[in-house]
Amino acid sequence: MADLSHLTASLPEAAQAYLENRRLDEVECIIADLPGIARGKAVPASKFARQDYFHLPDSIFYQTITGDWGEAAGEEGFIERDMILRPDMSTATAAPWTADWTMQVIHDAFDREGAPIPFSPRNVLRRVVGMYRARGWKPVVAPEMEFFLVARNLDPAHEIKPMMGRSGRPAAARQAYSMTAVDEFGPVIDDIYDFAEAQGFEIDTIIQEGGAGQVEINFRHGNPLALADQVFFFKRTIREAALRQNCFATFMAKPMQHEPGSAMHIHQSVLEAASGRNVFSAQDGAATELFHAFLAGQQTYLPQVIPMIAPYVNSYRRYVPHGAAPINLEWGTDNRTTGLRVPISAPNARRVENRVVGMDANPYLAIAASLACGYLGMIEGLIPRPALQGVAYEHAYTLPRSLLQSVEDFEAADKLAEVLGPRFAQVFAALKRHEAESFLAVISPWEREHLLLNV
Repeated sequence: MADLSHLTASLPEAAQAYLENRRLDEVECIIADLPGIARGKAVPASKFARQDYFHLPDSIFYQTITGDWGEAAGEEGFIERDMILRPDMSTATAAPWTADWTMQVIHDAFDREGAPIPFSPRNVLRRVVGMYRARGWKPVVAPEMEFFLVARNLDPAHEIKPMMGRSGRPAAARQAYSMTAVDEFGPVIDDIYDFAEAQGFEIDTIIQEGGAGQVEINFRHGNPLALADQVFFFKRTIREAALRQNCFATFMAKPMQHEPGSAMHIHQSVLEAASGRNVFSAQDGAATELFHAFLAGQQTYLPQVIPMIAPYVNSYRRYVPHGAAPINLEWGTDNRTTGLRVPISAPNARRVENRVVGMDANPYLAIAASLACGYLGMIEGLIPRPALQGVAYEHAYTLPRSLLQSVEDFEAADKLAEVLGPRFAQVFAALKRHEAESFLAVISPWEREHLLLNV
């Protein structure tokens, strides 16, 4: 029997605690594809302990959400070159819903010469963070996850419905911050807490949001890559907790017609790497030029990266006036109707909350896109529009109205392509265009109901 002591000794503290007095059976070697789906291999722990890397074809990054293939291969064509995937052991964490003792480990993707694969989402975020680091800056983020707990839906032709609560009644809408509403799906919440504890994840808060069965989980602020890893892990964790209680968890941006959508709000600040000082605040506590430049970068460039933060046709159903989601990129202090909100905080915690991002976005790409826009604003010294006073929904709708429109804007974003990586931009645009055009080929029930006999 193989000795795994050297492997378990290298695991993070939470993983070691989970395996205390237990034998590790299996390791899931995973990586996020462009939609954010976990791809990889499950291997016996003894084999994982002997290997330094494993292979997967680069074509996993050419696959759309429907399982089709985008025309994104390079000059050599679709030959499915093997990538080298190396484990980042700092990400090792339990998979507590499995029947045996299993760990998950996120891997990084390299080509055969050792260069990072440019269209791997984790590498895209690492590239953007590296640009901040080169300027002596350290970005900090805190994501908020919104999602719905819904009844099991086994037929795509049927509408999605709220889950049944402990009372035997469907989860109620318009009950934001209600503790009674949270108690209705308490067993799912209990499992989420248990799974999070086993994985060593620290949840800041769990609250009931405004939709029927809609929940929000907030994380403590920290390193962008580490927080993206947590959101990536947490999507799977929440799905598994829901399945255990005979319901589904969905991260669709707009799963139900008459309910609000689900966002992944991203709180962002930037520190001076050497001192840890928040560069958004001066010594007297006033907002700095860098703070305003970051805001201006968001206003200027976010319209060009909307496919990275609203990646599917359904994403654009969330942007509805007075629908608890922004319709423009105005900014304001403590104003939840704006796309860019500056929460009330002490000067050392001054930050910008991006409220445009949907929960259906790949967390690595969403955080990378938002930070990239702020970065360009800072290095270009941009100036934002004046802060909005009043309700942003009463101002012009300036966000793209469809995926195809936003893809066209993304394809023309030369400055952002240089920050995010030109090859990534090429591959991502090809996949999003394929998805948008494949949706247009589908005849919807609305068309059959209203057009079949009336036009």
